[in-house]
Formats: sequence, structure tokens, C-alpha cells
Amino acid sequence: MNEILIYVPKITNRVRYVFRLVFKDLLKVSYEITNDLDAFQSADKPKMMYGMKAHTDDIFFKASGLLFEKGVHSLEYNTFNYKGDKAIFQIYDEDAILPFDVFSAMFFLVSRYEEYLPFVRDSHARFAAPLSVSSQWGILEKPMVNIWTLEVKQIILDRYPEFVFPQKRFRFVPTYDIDSAWAYSQKGWLRSLGGFYIAVKTLDFKEFGDRAKVLMGKIKDPFDTFDLQREYQKKYNLYPVYFILFGMYGRFDKNINFRNGRFRRLVKWLADYAEVGLHPSYNTVENPELLKEELVSLEDLLKTDITRSRQHFLRLNLPDTYQNLIENDIKDDYTMGFAALPGFRAGICDTYRFFDLELDVETKLRLHPFAVMDGTLRDYLNLTPEDAINKIKKLITEVRKVNGTFISLWHNESLSDEKRWTGWRRVYEALLEEATKP
Repeated sequence: MNEILIYVPKITNRVRYVFRLVFKDLLKVSYEITNDLDAFQSADKPKMMYGMKAHTDDIFFKASGLLFEKGVHSLEYNTFNYKGDKAIFQIYDEDAILPFDVFSAMFFLVSRYEEYLPFVRDSHARFAAPLSVSSQWGILEKPMVNIWTLEVKQIILDRYPEFVFPQKRFRFVPTYDIDSAWAYSQKGWLRSLGGFYIAVKTLDFKEFGDRAKVLMGKIKDPFDTFDLQREYQKKYNLYPVYFILFGMYGRFDKNINFRNGRFRRLVKWLADYAEVGLHPSYNTVENPELLKEELVSLEDLLKTDITRSRQHFLRLNLPDTYQNLIENDIKDDYTMGFAALPGFRAGICDTYRFFDLELDVETKLRLHPFAVMDGTLRDYLNLTPEDAINKIKKLITEVRKVNGTFISLWHNESLSDEKRWTGWRRVYEALLEEATKP
């Protein structure tokens, strides 16, 4: 029988969550959890134990205790070097198959446990990348949860060579945030006059001239790269996800008025060829009612339920932000990633369910972690286009090694190949070529 039986001394929500993640979501195999030791010992099937003590000579993973707890408190990470990378929750037991509690380590990363602890927020009230233990330990650019899962798989195969694991395949999902569909067009006379004034004040005559030419219809707006994106879809057989900023104009929300006819036609056109989700505006984190208003407005336009989202500025406050999304029937969120550094914020490169540590429950909200964002490479790391390409290729290689899902986050403006984005169109094209090659 191609099913693994898992003994644990106590079945908790955390235990159920981690084993579902590892065995059902990542390894795609059947499993059963039991706390009946007699039934476990008499079972004639592949089996393993997870707990404080090895009761039999079956595969034994030593527990640190995190999965049998409730609540959030300061932890002793017990960090050590393991196979060239940092691992946490080191244990000492000669019967244990691994020198650390691999399941607690995975839970710690995917639950974002550290983001529930006190920390100093950045200027946008976010948990900043440098605070992450993964960043501090040098493992942020590796999907450690996937890597550790494959180690669990190999341990099972070593004991049960006939056990069959389905083959996973590498996937690529391109995503776009549409913060401002156009640089100059459709901004209204007041914003346009303000733009001309700033250009004159700063003696930026090229900016003045480009704005004038766009408004007179002589040249194309530099942010209008949507036809190019459609060409990429056809060339590379892509089905992207777009996140539309559909709220009111504000200090950090420089979008086109969502009532603008041309903008509304653009959003409908995008929805014809791709999935469309909401890009909740900056202040929705503090004002959940805004989220509902913006969601309803986008749904009214597209005449369909909107079930995907990604926070503007990647503003994520756990668990409140995700609780608000769940209350508004959002089923898939793509915010899980850092603005300042590329890599795997939750240590994983596959979709997974959000576990609410505050309520101690697994939710139905699926998280889709992204690995790289254009603004991270250009604005935070100040990389050259060539260095950015090399960084992207490295990340894709890491995801390919574990047959995971590589999600990119790009903006229409960074494909303009103008001003600060000069030379960056080829960065994105290199990403597409690398991510779609056989």
C-alpha cells in the first residue's frame, strides 16, 4: 500500500498542518496520522515516528516540542551547520534519523513565526528583510522547506525502496503589479499641470517634452507596455496574473482614477488574456473597509468574483492582513516575499495554506510566494542589468532543483526600457527565457 503511517504522541493543529504540507502538498502521497501506539506497531505498511522518544526501530524524527505547543513565544533556535546550510532546532538523540527537528523548522518558516514576535517596523510598517533569520543565516535564497522535504523523501525511500512518489514538475508563474498604467496619459489636467511644473522646476526638459508629446499623441506613453506583455505571453506560452491598484489616489497610490474609461477598458482587456486580482491600496492595512470597497469596485467592472490579491508596497501585517483577506473571500494571496531582498520569505517555493498562529488554525487562504521583484534588484540592491540577470538565474536554478514554482513580480513601467529602467527590458526577457526553457 502506497501510504505512510505516522505516529505522534499528540495530534495538534500544528502537527496536522505540517504533515499535510509535506506529504500531501509537496510530496503528493497519502498518509495517516495516529496517536495509537499499538495500532502503529501492528501496522504492516511504511511508517515513521515523530515525537520525543523512539518506541520502535522504525524511522524516528525527534521533536523539539514546537508542534505540540500553542501560542507564540521567544524561541531557542539552536542553530547549527548542516550540509552546507544553517538548520534550526538541533536535537541530540542517537535514535533520531536527523540531528534537528525538521518538521518544526519547516513550520517555523512557513508560519512566519518570527513575524508574530516584537520587531521594529520599517518606514512602511513592514517586517523588513534584514530582520529575517533566513537572511541573517544566509539561507534566504534557498527554498529550505522544499530542500528538507526532499531529504524526508529520501529517508523514506532508503527504508522503503518500493514506495512510489509522484514526480513533481517545475512551474513558472509571471505576475505583474499595475501601480500606474500610464506615466503621463489619463492623469487629468491637475496632475498633468503639476507634472509640468515639477519638470520646469527641476530643469528636466526631457521629462517636460516627453509628457507633452504623449499628451499630444505624438509618442506612446512609456508605461504602456501592455502590448509587449501580450507578445511575451504568446511567445513563451504564459498565463500571468495581474494585480490592479483600484483605489483612490493618495500619497503612495499614484494610480489612474479607477473611474477612467480608458483604464477600465485596459483592465477588461487584461482579464481576457490573464487572471486578474486586486492590488489593495496602501492604507487598506489599517482600514479594512477600504479593501472591501476596492474589491467590490473591481468585481463590478469585471462582473466576476475576485479571489486573488497582492498588497501594495507588500504591506503585510500578520495575522491581521490575512484575516481581512479571508473575511472578504480572497482565496489566493501573492504578497509573501520581501521588498528589500530576493529569495524565499517563508522558505518555500510552492503554494501553501496560511496557518494563523493567533487562532492556532490552518486556513483556506493559499499563499503564493514570489522569489524576485524588479524593484528589489534595481532600487534596493542597485544591481546592474547583468548582475540582476545572474541573480535571477541563480534563484531559478534553486527552484528547479526542487521542482518547485518560480513566481516573479514585475511592473509595466520597468519594461519601458527608459530612464532608470534603461537596459532592464532585457533583464525580464532573460528571466522569461530561463524560466521557460525545457
